[in-house]
Amino acid sequence: MSSTASPRAVPALDLKAQYRTIQPEIDAAIRRVVESQFFCLGPEVAALEAEIAAYCGVAHAVGCSSGSDALLLALMAWDIGPGDEVITTPYTFFATAGAIWRLGARPVFVDIEPDTYNIAPAQVERAITPRTRAIIPVHLYGQAADMNALGAIARRYGLKVLEDAAQAIGARHHGRPVGSLGDAAAFSFYPSKNLGGYGDGGLVTTPDPATARRLARLRIHGMEPRYHHHEVGYNARLDALQAAVLRVKLGHLPAWTEARRQVAARYRALFHAHDLTDRIGLPIERPENEHVYNQFVIRVPETLRDPLRARLTERQIGSDVYYPIPLHLQLCFQALGHRPGDFPVAEQAARQTIALPIYPELSEEAQAYVVATIAEFFEEAAPETRSPAIPRPHVLGEVPSGAAPARRGRNS
Repeated sequence: MSSTASPRAVPALDLKAQYRTIQPEIDAAIRRVVESQFFCLGPEVAALEAEIAAYCGVAHAVGCSSGSDALLLALMAWDIGPGDEVITTPYTFFATAGAIWRLGARPVFVDIEPDTYNIAPAQVERAITPRTRAIIPVHLYGQAADMNALGAIARRYGLKVLEDAAQAIGARHHGRPVGSLGDAAAFSFYPSKNLGGYGDGGLVTTPDPATARRLARLRIHGMEPRYHHHEVGYNARLDALQAAVLRVKLGHLPAWTEARRQVAARYRALFHAHDLTDRIGLPIERPENEHVYNQFVIRVPETLRDPLRARLTERQIGSDVYYPIPLHLQLCFQALGHRPGDFPVAEQAARQTIALPIYPELSEEAQAYVVATIAEFFEEAAPETRSPAIPRPHVLGEVPSGAAPARRGRNS
């Protein structure tokens, strides 16, 4: 048994704790919508759009039904479809590539950076062809991709940049907020996000009024004005109830973001105190970025990842793996012709990473229990995994010696 007593079960995410802190505001907002009987789009959605646009420092924001639809609608607004290519990362949630595929375009994967897990700009440039129309960088786990470098590449080749900011609302890159760094940005309000609703919801930000107008039309069956359909769109509206909840939460988001950053700092201090930094790869925060820690992801040797998760589960500590199968190896994308070894950095990350509990209300006591449990596991199960056996580059995810170089699929 652990020498550190459990404060209680430590879930990976505790939304009930958040609700307890804002219950009167949330209940009043829901009651306001119910009393208005205005449930689809309407003034609540318009107000949220204005508030998020101001928060992200952009001119326009268009709410929609989910983060997945936000990606899809943005690509549709740019007429991306069959014969086009869109460059993105294989190490992300499925929707990033799914939106490209759904429109008949081809997702072109390139590998990731070993420290941030974000798309590697140098590899993006090598993947550009005459068919390339856009780049979708993902601000993974809450840290911005290298948007200065990606923006420069896009300008050189005349490409659109769609930020997948689903996990990163509030993050900054060189002082600028995500959502303002590309031609458009897609946000998700899934409940587990830093700004999460009570169901699905999404939004697209853009500096371009023409893009915003088309997005607003596409989300209601291509209709403008009522019953006049310019094109075939989707039923992808944001519900007023979700907008009302999100407006309440948006007011708390800066404080919650700072709390997440404090939780991350405590984790780092605890891992150092337990002398675990030569066995575990901790999240890297680039100096030009402000990370918002939608996830706190550590790396361990791949042979120990599942046993460590089992130990955490045994001690009632939540954890997760984002993402165990890179997108290029998913069955539905087998027509792209990729094989294991095509993107070795992403594949290694998929085998080594664990997401630990993180949310603004996570207590110091709970964090101490989490890290003490991990320390106990390494002392009992893997005393040989100190630095000589696990070189630092391996822990941080650099390409192992002899790994296959990244290559395009057979159908490229």
